Amino acid sequence: MASSQRKPVNKKKIAPAKSVRIGHIDYKDTATLRKFISERGKIRARRVTGLSVQEQRKVAIAVKNARELALLPYASTAR
Repeated sequence: MASSQRKPVNKKKIAPAKSVRIGHIDYKDTATLRKFISERGKIRARRVTGLSVQEQRKVAIAVKNARELALLPYASTAR
């Protein structure tokens, strides 16, 4: 019975920041920033994106700056 309830083998996630190979996160690069935003317009969590703490902070600041300049939409509140 224990053999039928095995956990699936964990595959290593490829972080969006690593796959893009970006050194500097810029608020004007909306195509890259959209990879870190969910369908509903929320910034994805660190464990989802696979970023380090410093990288996640830079992404969050860049997304907020892009939203301020109307390059990216704010999170939708409609349900």
